[in-house]
Amino acid sequence: MILFASMLLLVALLVMLIPLITSQHPKSDRENLSPFECGFDPKNTSRTPFSLQFFLIAVIFLIFDVEIALLLPMPIIMANYTTTNTLLLVVSFLLILLFGLYYEWLNGALNWNT
Repeated sequence: MILFASMLLLVALLVMLIPLITSQHPKSDRENLSPFECGFDPKNTSRTPFSLQFFLIAVIFLIFDVEIALLLPMPIIMANYTTTNTLLLVVSFLLILLFGLYYEWLNGALNWNT
């Protein structure tokens, strides 16, 4: 038991020390020390205005993504209910989605020109 604990401790120390021994330290400058974000200039200000239209597209995508996740188990649900109940469930679900889409359309969330 003592041999196992000492070997485990030795392996843990080696795992912690090997990266320190083998690492090469590159010359650090402002570019290497700054965080990298794809598509953004690191020397520019980070307080640029965020596009509200991009946010609305992301929210609409999330809503329809959840819709697909709710529609996938629908055939399994249909097997347990009668035809009338299944039809009522599917029609009510689709009507809620269509009313939501119509509401977004009326409020201009789907207007891509502005």
